[in-house]
Amino acid sequence: MLTTFIVNSPILASIVFTLITIATYQFASACQQKWQYIWLNPMLFTISILVPFLLLIDINYQEYSQTTEILNLLLEPAIVALGMPLYQQFKQIRFYWREMTAILVLGITVVITVSFLLAMWLIKAPEIAIALSLKSVTTPIGITLTEQLFGDSSITAFAILIAGLFGALLGPQWLSFIGINSAKAQGLAIGSASHVIGTAVLVRKSAEHGAYSSVALILSAILTALISPWLIPLLQRLVT
Repeated sequence: MLTTFIVNSPILASIVFTLITIATYQFASACQQKWQYIWLNPMLFTISILVPFLLLIDINYQEYSQTTEILNLLLEPAIVALGMPLYQQFKQIRFYWREMTAILVLGITVVITVSFLLAMWLIKAPEIAIALSLKSVTTPIGITLTEQLFGDSSITAFAILIAGLFGALLGPQWLSFIGINSAKAQGLAIGSASHVIGTAVLVRKSAEHGAYSSVALILSAILTALISPWLIPLLQRLVT
C-alpha cells in the first residue's frame, strides 16, 4: 500500500527514491573512507543495495529512472567537474600530448582487436563481439558506435559498467602490484580502460592522477570513435 501510494505520487516518489539513492551512496563512501575496503566502492555498493530493494518493492528500472531524473541531470556538471584537475595540470600535460596520443592509439587498437577476436573465437556472434570490443569508452559514445556497427547496444552498456567498476575497484591496486606507480601511467591506464568511473576514483588519489585520467578519458573517446569504424569491419572480414 505504501509503495503504491509513493509511486502514484510523482513528486513524493522522486523525493523518496532520490534521497534513498544519495543516502546509500554517501553511507558507502563514508564506510570506504573509514575502512578502505575495495568492495565498499560507493557505486558498486549502491547498485548491490538498490537492485534487490527495487525488486523487493516491485519497482522496475524505468519507474526508478523517471523518479530519479534529477540525478541524471546532475551527472553532466559532475563530469565537467572532473576537468578541474586537468586544468590544474594543463601546463605539464601539454608537453606530453604526442606521446599520450600514440600510447592511446596503440592501446585502443590492441584492446578492440583482442576483445573482438576473443569474443568471436569463444561466442562466434558478431553483434556480441562488436559490443564487447567497445567497452572502454563512455556510455553514450560506446552505445552510438555499437548501433552504427550493428552490434548489441544493451551488452555494450553492461560491459562499459563492468569495465568501469573493475577498473575503479582493482585497477590502481593491480598497477601498483606490477610496479607501475607513476601518476601519469596510472592515470592514462585507468582513464582509457575504465572511463568516468575509474577517473572519479583516481581523482581522490591526487590531482595529477585525475588530470591524466581525464585526458585519457577524453582522448580515448575521440580516438575510439575514429578508429573503430574502420578497424572492426576489417576484423569482421578477417574472421569470416
